[in-house]
Amino acid sequence: MEWLPEDHLVWTVLGAVEEMNLDAFYGAYRANGQGRAAYDPAMMVALLLYAYAMGNCSSRGIERACVEDVAYRVIAANLKPDHSTIAEFRQRHETALADLFSDVLAVCARAGLVRVGVVAIDGTKMSANASQERNHGYQRIVREILAEAARVDAEEDELYGDARGDELPEQLRTAEGRKAALREAKRALEAERARQQLQQDADADEVVAAGFEGSGIPLTLDPAEIVTRNSGQRGWLQAARRQADAHRKEQARPVPGSRVARLLEVERRFSQNLQVEVETNDAYRAYKAVGVRKDGRRQGRKFPVWVPPEEPTGEINLTDPDSRNMLETRGFLQGYNAQAAVNEQHMVIAAEICVVNPDAGNLEPVLQAAETELANAGVTGTPEVVLADAGYWHTEQMQRMAGRGIPVLVPPDAHKRHGVRPGRHAGMYAFMRRALNSERGKDLYKRRQAMVEPVFANTKFNRKIYRFHRRGRSAVRSEWRLITATHNLLRLHQHRIAPLAA
Repeated sequence: MEWLPEDHLVWTVLGAVEEMNLDAFYGAYRANGQGRAAYDPAMMVALLLYAYAMGNCSSRGIERACVEDVAYRVIAANLKPDHSTIAEFRQRHETALADLFSDVLAVCARAGLVRVGVVAIDGTKMSANASQERNHGYQRIVREILAEAARVDAEEDELYGDARGDELPEQLRTAEGRKAALREAKRALEAERARQQLQQDADADEVVAAGFEGSGIPLTLDPAEIVTRNSGQRGWLQAARRQADAHRKEQARPVPGSRVARLLEVERRFSQNLQVEVETNDAYRAYKAVGVRKDGRRQGRKFPVWVPPEEPTGEINLTDPDSRNMLETRGFLQGYNAQAAVNEQHMVIAAEICVVNPDAGNLEPVLQAAETELANAGVTGTPEVVLADAGYWHTEQMQRMAGRGIPVLVPPDAHKRHGVRPGRHAGMYAFMRRALNSERGKDLYKRRQAMVEPVFANTKFNRKIYRFHRRGRSAVRSEWRLITATHNLLRLHQHRIAPLAA
């Protein structure tokens, strides 16, 4: 088409989409011709990829661009999907859109851009689609739930008066009235059945499910992850919280749209957090009573007595319960800790979401995610070395990675610290300092910042993507993977047009 030059990003995006397997998108639609015609999923995927590559993450912004921007019009073939259609497509195909990261990485691998060598892992804080002012404590949530219940009672009193509200209407109290109502109900059901046939593939209405994370599965704490720890009650509690967070991650559900449903969900989470503390304290007391140390000696039986609070403590965000109040360079923000693994070609080879502020504990999981993504993209080989800043220090994870033959360079001391951190003088800490002070170690580690920081800078400052538009852990992960996938597409585009510019 003569509307755009041959080196335009649109052609790279359309070419990449042609190489992808989009069966997961097409499989969600009926092939028998019934129902309203849907927009071609390939077109919608290309539209979202191009929009995110340009930093346009708003469904209304994409709708407007489909009218005003010639590049969007080329992708959409002069069609104009409205913002509701775009938003529903993004929500309906949340998992498939997250998997596009792997498809884009495979396309880049075939172009020779995904090589395994030095890998840098880092995280950046991204604002959630929620305000810090919506962080509330347990008492505030309970008051709002009671206020909502009182409001519903008042509305029902005004509607029904002294009646219960479930009495039969006047026309159903006689046989003739019931027959007439039945005929009308049958006509209504037939019409409703026809409408449902058209809407069969539409998203299900939001349901407030019961149980942990809406799954009905009770929280179970794995004793092997807690009672083997020798770091005191605080360490036990940290391990239990990680289990609870892992359970929430596995059972992630969309954030309810109804305010009442979100109030009930937040109250459930508060109760579950308190349950974790109580059960962990009971397990710790039992362990101290009969447990033994790793060296075989008996545990001391004297330990501080912890009395669980009567009510849950802390705060949870009512708008997005999965988001957290996190510390970044310029202060606090309500958001997520977005993790990425990057190779020397500035290609993102793994993109995951974390809901805790510290990076510690993410080193091994992100590397495992990178290995999975590389294998899916058909890239063989093992990282030569993994680089991360001091916030990723995790002795057990680093030892396991080294045991697999993957060298790790992580400073034991933050660059702002003057001197050695107390308790980190010998052993692995001293070994890592020697490795980082060697000529080879210095040469490798100085690459870290130049590898990973440009990815975050390009995302936040060039493309202006510094916050998520969707809510909930699963939705945010899908969006983060879409953001990083389009970063890789931009790298692919630069690679392809380089010969044209030469």
